[in-house]
Amino acid sequence: MEPAVRVPPRRHSRARRSFFRAAEQLAAALGGRRWYRRSQLAADRVAQRTERVAVPGLPPALAGFRIAHLSDLHAGPFLGAGDLADVVALVNAGEPDLVALTGDLITRHWSEALHVLPDLAALRARHGVLGVFGNHDYRDRCEGHIAAAYAEAGVRFLRNENRRLADGLVVSGLEDLEEARRLDVEAARSGIAGADVEVLLCHNPGRAAALARPGCAAILAGHTHGGQVDLPLLRALGPPHPGGRVDLGSTALVVSNGLGVIGFPLRVGAPAEIVWVVLEPADGAGRADPGLDPTPARAKL
Repeated sequence: MEPAVRVPPRRHSRARRSFFRAAEQLAAALGGRRWYRRSQLAADRVAQRTERVAVPGLPPALAGFRIAHLSDLHAGPFLGAGDLADVVALVNAGEPDLVALTGDLITRHWSEALHVLPDLAALRARHGVLGVFGNHDYRDRCEGHIAAAYAEAGVRFLRNENRRLADGLVVSGLEDLEEARRLDVEAARSGIAGADVEVLLCHNPGRAAALARPGCAAILAGHTHGGQVDLPLLRALGPPHPGGRVDLGSTALVVSNGLGVIGFPLRVGAPAEIVWVVLEPADGAGRADPGLDPTPARAKL
């Protein structure tokens, strides 16, 4: 089936890949992984942002439904086994109803995903952990190995499919817009009824406007790293960043800065973060939030 969203061409030139590989090797040799864990992933350093999504006609049982959104781990030179321990502890302390992973578990090889699996397997949520793959996860076309290993630990990837949780909430997941062999929006949304509340997981936010629709409360994405080093001359090295949150009619696009890095273990103006997405009735009535830091999203529209 032809995808309902146009798949953009691959954007990584050989020169760009070579530049990042050289920078990565140098930074790793200088102790970049240890530095990054201390500076970005420690409990007192990782940012927590809360995005409240007002949903018309939200079933009362879903009022205050809390999603911990994690993205762009990039296990590899600067993130490995144990480095997410503080992040996992913070997520679990927030008592999420669902944990959503929006791709790029790895940097270069599928086996890197296994390094962080013990940390991610310790995540606790009432409805478990669901995820989608990002463009890096298709390296050597071994994403199936990642899916199988994670399934044994209770983490399920949605590959052009959806999962009905409870009380009319459906989580749908798309394969990556750049690297997937097959992108099928119709299959991802199969069986979703008009009265259902949909949360869509899609690594790349670049075609979110084509995916927004009534009934889709939120699209959760990553990919941009928030710019990673958010300075004018370096911004163009990464993918276009639409903003931390963009309201597309009744659908909220929520884009995470992610937790990992590419090229060098440095973030400027785009801290590693946990994003809390809280569903609320459009009239504002609902379950109380337990005091998470509601750091506002940066607007870059």
